[in-house]
Amino acid sequence: MTPQAVVERVLELARADGCMVLVEESARANLRWAGNSLTTNGATRSRTVTVIALSASGRGVSIGARTRTGGADDDLEDLVRAAEEAAGQALPAEDSAPLLEPGEARVPEAADWDAPVPTTDILVFSGLAPGLGRAFERGSAGGRRLYGYAEHTVDSVFFGSSTGVRLRHDQPSGTVELNAKTGSSFSSADGGHSAWAGRATRDFTDVDTAELEDEVARRVRWARRRVDLPAGRYETLMPSSAVADMMYFLYSAATARDAAEGRTVFSGGEGGGATRIGDRLAGMPLTLLSDPAYPGLECAPFIAAPAAGRRVTAFDNGVPLTRTEWISGGKLAALPQTRRSAQLTGLPLTPHIDNLVLEAGGGTAGLEEMVAQTERGLLLTCLWYVRQVDPQTLLLTGLTRDGVYLVEDGEVTGAVNNFRFNESPVSLLDRATQAGATVPTLGREVGDSFPRTAMPPLRIPDFNMSTVSQAS
Repeated sequence: MTPQAVVERVLELARADGCMVLVEESARANLRWAGNSLTTNGATRSRTVTVIALSASGRGVSIGARTRTGGADDDLEDLVRAAEEAAGQALPAEDSAPLLEPGEARVPEAADWDAPVPTTDILVFSGLAPGLGRAFERGSAGGRRLYGYAEHTVDSVFFGSSTGVRLRHDQPSGTVELNAKTGSSFSSADGGHSAWAGRATRDFTDVDTAELEDEVARRVRWARRRVDLPAGRYETLMPSSAVADMMYFLYSAATARDAAEGRTVFSGGEGGGATRIGDRLAGMPLTLLSDPAYPGLECAPFIAAPAAGRRVTAFDNGVPLTRTEWISGGKLAALPQTRRSAQLTGLPLTPHIDNLVLEAGGGTAGLEEMVAQTERGLLLTCLWYVRQVDPQTLLLTGLTRDGVYLVEDGEVTGAVNNFRFNESPVSLLDRATQAGATVPTLGREVGDSFPRTAMPPLRIPDFNMSTVSQAS
């Protein structure tokens, strides 16, 4: 059955007080390489069907959701009945809201409902693979071993409801990550070093393999000189990929309801409000935004959630999404929320959107230019194993990885040891003294799950490298 036919069949079978269905078609292709040689490639296709049944009673509306892979016609009735049984056994949902009518879910940017489902295969790497071959040759000649992974996905989601809403979105997405390693064990003990670079893309036509390989090769050359530094606070340059990781954690913690309930760093404004909306978070005129139509980072223009939740809920499925500024000119402007939490907080409805952009109000410098402007400091390339420590300050801890470098008199002069850091992305925005040009980027820590980001490099005058790490 086509995904469109699955949607219609589920709704035809439904007996609940309300029903929603999500059909997700996924096509994936991947390449892996290790030790300067391609190792594996493959392509897969899959389908998942999620049925969301609603059961109304005098106590409220209960929700039951069940998901299965495949979606053959013979299995659909069992899936619908399982969702309805789950709804009948569930407690009333606290975040319930009426299902949208077609007029409320009018999304001009949605894909054509009846168009064929797009796919992908290993041919998407036809431009990448020859470049990798040349990079392997250069790596072998330079004593570098290259490792990495490239993946391309095309995910199509079809949403239908018993109220008549029909919406669809096709999402192409790709990532490529490249590691260059030297030494027998890649650790500083035997002179080894590891460097990483990554890119996000929609179709790989904009991925320059030579540029990626040049980036990691340059970092390996920087590591010919080793410098041991103690823990402490250092002027630090954060490239866009590291900034993306930190801003993702800020965005994930920024929910209006949790803030209004006093749970997060965004709780309690300067004027005594329930949230900090209107408070200044950054000394510089920084703007953090999400926009489903942002060029190169296009994402779903409507909510499509498989279950109830505090941040995103199935009750809001079909809600149109538009550009939203979370931080505007340095001030907190909005927090992600659902229709239900908007009622509770009295704030405008500003749903979660699946991309994130930080703009620097005229910043034009690239990372190399910022290095040239640095008298002495650190260049931080990757963050790893980032975890939240304190939600009230959004304090995060994590490790540096694949290269921290010493900058002296405008030049990178060597590699230094790794550190454990303790920092809050909210505090980083407040303390940043320079922001460069915003560019599309891939966060090392979160890029697999949240690849659509664009960030500037940031200069932090006192980044807290709390302890020396033995990680290599």
